[in-house]
Amino acid sequence: MLFQKQPTVTKGKTAPGCLSWWGQAALHTSIPLPHYSCVKTHVAIFRVTISDNKEMVTHIIKSEAGPCVVLKVTKEEGKVAERKERKEAFQAPPPVIMFSGSRLNSSKGLRRQKRDWVIPPINVAENSRGPFPQMLVSIRSDQDQDISIRYSITGVGADQPPNEVFNIDPVLGKMFVTKPLDREHRSSYHLRAHAVDMNGNQVENPIDLYIFVIDMNDNRPEFKNQVYNGSVDEGSKPGTPVMHVSAFDADDNTTANGMVRYRILSQMPHSPIPNMFTINSETGDIVTVAPGLDREKVSQYTIIVQATDMEGNLNFGLSNTATAIITVTDINDNPPMLTSRTFSGEVPENRVDVVVANLTVIDADQQHSPNWNAVYRIISGDPSGHFTIRTDPVSNDGMVTVVKPVDFEMNRAFMLTVVVSNQAHLASGIQSSLQSTAGVTISVQDVNEPPYFPTNPKHIRFEEGVPAGTSLTTFSASDPDRLQMQQTIRYSKLNDPADWLSINRTNGQIITTAMLDRESIYVKNNIYEATFLATDNGSPAASGTGTLQIYLIDINDNSPALIPKESQICERMNRNVNGVNITAADADTDPNAGPFVFELPNFPTSIRRNWTISRISGDYARLGLRYQVYLEPGVYEVPVIVSDSGNPPLSNRSVIKVKVCPCDENGDCTTLGAVAAAGLGTGAIISILICIIILLSMVLLFVVWIKRREKERQTKQLLIDPEDDVRDNILKYDEEGGGEEDQDYDLSQLQQPDSLEHIMSKPPGVRRVDERPIIPESQYPIRAVVPHPGDIGDFIHEGLRAADNDPTAPPYDSLLVFDYEGSGSTAGSVSSLNSSSTGDQDYDYLNDWGPRFKKLADMYGGGDDD
Repeated sequence: MLFQKQPTVTKGKTAPGCLSWWGQAALHTSIPLPHYSCVKTHVAIFRVTISDNKEMVTHIIKSEAGPCVVLKVTKEEGKVAERKERKEAFQAPPPVIMFSGSRLNSSKGLRRQKRDWVIPPINVAENSRGPFPQMLVSIRSDQDQDISIRYSITGVGADQPPNEVFNIDPVLGKMFVTKPLDREHRSSYHLRAHAVDMNGNQVENPIDLYIFVIDMNDNRPEFKNQVYNGSVDEGSKPGTPVMHVSAFDADDNTTANGMVRYRILSQMPHSPIPNMFTINSETGDIVTVAPGLDREKVSQYTIIVQATDMEGNLNFGLSNTATAIITVTDINDNPPMLTSRTFSGEVPENRVDVVVANLTVIDADQQHSPNWNAVYRIISGDPSGHFTIRTDPVSNDGMVTVVKPVDFEMNRAFMLTVVVSNQAHLASGIQSSLQSTAGVTISVQDVNEPPYFPTNPKHIRFEEGVPAGTSLTTFSASDPDRLQMQQTIRYSKLNDPADWLSINRTNGQIITTAMLDRESIYVKNNIYEATFLATDNGSPAASGTGTLQIYLIDINDNSPALIPKESQICERMNRNVNGVNITAADADTDPNAGPFVFELPNFPTSIRRNWTISRISGDYARLGLRYQVYLEPGVYEVPVIVSDSGNPPLSNRSVIKVKVCPCDENGDCTTLGAVAAAGLGTGAIISILICIIILLSMVLLFVVWIKRREKERQTKQLLIDPEDDVRDNILKYDEEGGGEEDQDYDLSQLQQPDSLEHIMSKPPGVRRVDERPIIPESQYPIRAVVPHPGDIGDFIHEGLRAADNDPTAPPYDSLLVFDYEGSGSTAGSVSSLNSSSTGDQDYDYLNDWGPRFKKLADMYGGGDDD
């Protein structure tokens, strides 16, 4: 506590040098001090003690020299002083803070250095209503009586952002706060007070000032969420944690302003009691407080939670609310119950994947959850596994489905026992219901079943070559409807690829209608397969199919054939020591095929005289020319007799075409030899080559002629009227128009003259301008200064006339180049020209030359605009 030094006041008789002090105890006294100059500013610390059942207040007043004064005030005196203090609190002057430290004395030199005092913090309430600026403390130096002092403060809130929250009177040293403070924005400030003379020299050491913003209850508690979601299992015991809510108060949480307390305002619905939950007032934890949570009755609770500061004082604290939604989660506390004790259904025999009965179930638990989903099991009545029960995912019903065909002749009815449960186990303490088991009666309906072949497919064996009309077997069917009236079965042929068989309609006897051939394309792996149909006379009629497989045993009924049919050989045997390898193919199989016997016939005799066959293996032989036999190049047909190994064996006379040709050193036929061997002579080959050359020449000439005709047709006449300015016109050369007769053109100017007489009378200066002249020519006449547009047309006509009359011109259309200006021009050098205009020349005619000369017309015909 700060004290202010007062003038000396004596109570009774006071010794010289005594000081008088007053504080919150409002007690005046005079006490001698050991030193006259020991005190400038003082700090008082209060202690309350009990002595002889009397409350005493002890004031310990500290100074630079240590404790100077100890005052004792009784409780009664303190109360009187407190009432007086309250009365004079607003009249008391603000505390004064004195600078402490050493100073220089001009007459007496250095004085004793004093100890620094601890300056208590300055407390300022936030959100003060003013008026502003509001004085906080007065700062002064004891040297202000000798020299002029200027005071200043530095730090955050003074000369640092936020600036100008505090300021000080530089002359009087009074420090002010200029605006309301917000503790939530900044709770404290640290400033430094400075004292300087008029020259800016420091006269006192800076002192630290701590300003604490006193918190006011100006912020409501704020919940982190407006809606909280929690859950709790149904049937939970009291004290089960449910959820947690929390609120934050921006005020000082070390004071009651920021201490938040929670309570539940309301609960909806009130079933089974209004207070099913409670909340920890300090932590915000919500727990159950009563039993009886049942999701099937109440699935959700809505709770309004209030948070209040000031430790929950509703009279002074600020409050806020939030909503807590508590969902009662499902447990499997309701076993599934079948709606009936018995169910029934019907199923036609021999049908699968059909629903024959529908079992309905009731379960009060949450739908489409493991606690609700039903699982059905057949515990008796179906030892063969004909049925299964599938659960409908939408309705939870049980669908009794046939998975294995039932036979009326075997079982006319089934008595099933079915039990139902959930995917999840029942909750602890919950027993299964008697209604979880039911009986299901399924009746089997008799239908007209199709006949069936007892042996299907049926296998038989026969040799190929069996003649038509041979009875192979009896392929009969049976009717499974044994309990009904005996039915009649009729047989028919369903599939017979080679049309070799027929079946008796009444008894199913199979008879051949053609000879069976193992080598037929319809026989696969020696097996011929046919399908037959058996149909009863029931209502409706039913039919069954049977397959007959005939294994055909091979007989030697196919003679071998020589392979290959063609080959080539060198004309001399010593150049083809290998000869031609030959073999045979036989449609039969062993033992009616190889090994084969290869022989040359006796007739004609030239065959054995020129050719020979040597055996290589059972299936291969080599055909070659006899030694020192020379044959002219050509193709020779050599007959060969091939015999198989059947019993009896079959032989075949085959012909192989052998091409005899000259060979190179590698034993390969040469190209000319191959051609000669083919039967063409040298003259024939040369004739063929000449014909090919002539044909290619004719084709080339024809193509050239076609190209020339196309160019002539595409050529167009280009005539320009000398009076027209071609520089201002766009000429289109790709328009054919309606023909040359429809055009107003003079075609005579583009025609080649009939004679060359014009060459002799060629005027000077007229020539083709697309070629460089080789002899000196006369100079061109000097054109007028102001050209006429018609000069360009004359220039083109002259070039055209020179090209038409030039005997050296090619006979076909050619490109004429008109950019060669010739030699020996009489015009002066253009380098001497400049862009300046003397005004003597009139360039207005450039405006008549069209838009291409507009730029020149603007440059030279615009006049002296400058």
